[in-house]
Amino acid sequence: MANDQKIQQQRYRLVLIILTAIVTFLISVELISSWSQPKAQSQLNLYQSDLLLQASEWQPVLEEDQTKSLSNPLLDADPVTSALKTYRQVRTSVQTDLERIEQTMANASDDPATLAQQQNRSQFRDNLDLRIGLLLAQSDQVEDAIATWSPLATSPTLVSNESAAASILIGLWSDPPQLLPNAQQSLKSQLSGWFEGQALERLFTLSQRQDDLTTLQIDQQVTASNALARVVTINGLTLVGNGVGVIILLVWLVRSWRQRAGNSSAPPSPHPLQDFQTPPADAEGEPTSDTPAIDESKAYLAQTSLANSVLWPPDLIWQVMVLWFIAFFGVSLSIPLLIYVLGIQPTALGARPQVYLAFSNYAILVVVGLTILIWSLKGFLSTPFKWFRIRWQGNWLVWGMSGYFAALPLVILIALLNQKVLGDQGGGNPLLELIIQSHDPLTASLLFIMVAGLAPFFEEILFRGFFLTSLTRYLPMWGAIGVSGIVFAIAHLNLADILPLSVLGCVLGFVYSRSRNLLASMLLHSLWNSGSFLSLLILGSSAR
Repeated sequence: MANDQKIQQQRYRLVLIILTAIVTFLISVELISSWSQPKAQSQLNLYQSDLLLQASEWQPVLEEDQTKSLSNPLLDADPVTSALKTYRQVRTSVQTDLERIEQTMANASDDPATLAQQQNRSQFRDNLDLRIGLLLAQSDQVEDAIATWSPLATSPTLVSNESAAASILIGLWSDPPQLLPNAQQSLKSQLSGWFEGQALERLFTLSQRQDDLTTLQIDQQVTASNALARVVTINGLTLVGNGVGVIILLVWLVRSWRQRAGNSSAPPSPHPLQDFQTPPADAEGEPTSDTPAIDESKAYLAQTSLANSVLWPPDLIWQVMVLWFIAFFGVSLSIPLLIYVLGIQPTALGARPQVYLAFSNYAILVVVGLTILIWSLKGFLSTPFKWFRIRWQGNWLVWGMSGYFAALPLVILIALLNQKVLGDQGGGNPLLELIIQSHDPLTASLLFIMVAGLAPFFEEILFRGFFLTSLTRYLPMWGAIGVSGIVFAIAHLNLADILPLSVLGCVLGFVYSRSRNLLASMLLHSLWNSGSFLSLLILGSSAR
């Protein structure tokens, strides 16, 4: 009997090793692939530049007897020059992508996906050139602007609208100017936001369409006022949030230092837990009702309480995480494969079908993930879900809110350093573009439910509730927090996000370990995703 159990254990571990190798290979492929993809931050930088350009057009309304001009403080920062620099950086990155795609097509020229990717990136590059030319023209670099537009106007590979828009822009800034037919319609089809306004203003001025010019200027002031409000909102909330976060971090550091100083001055005890009373626990690790509450400031008491509730061996932790990654890749690959077999191109259907697909995909992952957890823990707990520390009592609200503000300066600082190292490489979350494009309430609502509801609920149960808690039986608390934070970051499969998400994961783990309540880390996670979601919606509005 003992030999049979030993053989079964060996087979079980062999299966886990094989599955781990498969998961490691798939994760490596995804991370390497993300390195060759344009970083999502580049697109966000463009939206931010567009928003600043729109806001820079705002001018205060003066009384009739006022003659002194009041300048927009945003103009002093020269948003046109800043936007030109950003657009050129993104243009260089896109050109690098195109060269890489062309090398790939040399080996697989008949691959329809690669061909479609090349066409999309080429069209994006050409649209960037239209906008770069306008930025040059507004910077009084007219010759450079015309030189930028000329290849587009004469290229035989461009569709008629793109070529026509380039020709119209060349005519508008030529000396003498040349007004081409259907100019207004063509410019509106290829340009948007600040760029459309600048081109139309030049067209209406040269063609002496004063009524249209006046209407355009009124509309520009309304748009600029709204853009300025959005800029102030984003920057103001970020500044205030970072300030509050720094204060909270300082408070945490001072409290930690005082606790260490107090512990070092106390007489040594024969056992590290002699001064504390660990509450008795039932069979599933739940403290009994007649036990006094644990002092949450005592780090190892919290660790001991968490560790004592873990009744399973390391192999089960390994099993759950490997099975979840297998399920993640299985669901994530099977649905796109089915769509490909059906001959459907989600990107060609618009934002709403892509959101439906993303929401369905994640909802299935949540159900599968919870099923794996409950099935794996069933042999050790009679009611697995009750084991997770989700309690409405306690100060989880304070921990969640303070953790969110504390995470802001830490993650932003690491993200800035990360961008300096990686530049525009490293990929990005594909949901970012969907959020930016979610212009209708239904699409935005589904995305918000997914990122601010489903994701915090399930990911905190998996990474903090199960994984971190299980690790506390075999690692010190700081080690469990660090490992769970890194795995949490890797699970997002974006190379550029590993460092920032690792820091966020560590803050989530710290908040959970101190509050001993998943509601605290869920709240922090939800606030973080909600803030990012709303910021993206505000940035996306500049592209309309």
